[in-house]
Amino acid sequence: MARTKEFDPDAALQAALELFWRRGYEATSMSDLVDHLGIGRASIYATFGNKRELYLKALERYDRAGLTPMVRELSQPGPALPPVRAVVRRYATEAANDQLRLLGCLVTNTAAELAPHDPAATRLVERSWDQLEAVLRSALIRAQAQGELSADRDPLTLARMLLVLMQGLRVVGRASGDPARVRDAAEQVLALLD
Repeated sequence: MARTKEFDPDAALQAALELFWRRGYEATSMSDLVDHLGIGRASIYATFGNKRELYLKALERYDRAGLTPMVRELSQPGPALPPVRAVVRRYATEAANDQLRLLGCLVTNTAAELAPHDPAATRLVERSWDQLEAVLRSALIRAQAQGELSADRDPLTLARMLLVLMQGLRVVGRASGDPARVRDAAEQVLALLD
């Protein structure tokens, strides 16, 4: 007879996500995960696989949780540019916030820490960025169709610029104690949408 899991896998995955987000992949050991999740090493392996597999599952969860509300926000009927500006400003605000900036973005952190040598991590980072770029591009196409954005602007190029800015805000915000640096950069880029 199979044993019943004595823990909630969903809650354990969320706890692992939070630990990886706070400490990074390399700085988090299996012992840290056992202690933080409060479950045995064998249960972690049986449910999630090894540390890398658990990290990748946590990264997928993080990405879904962040992208879904943004898709809803950028897909609302009505003017399209105000939500785009709001998303970019929110990234800048979070990057300047003393508590949030130190965490950064798990996708961005993964890009810096693992993507250079881990093809699976690279695929997840690229997928996240592709989705974010597509959502931004759709909003910018809508803005152009509604006359909010000049017809001579390229929505794809603008979406890519915003994606790079938003990821850069997270990196600079994490390392810099100067909130004006990220806010000024965001506002300068948003001025290009006028």
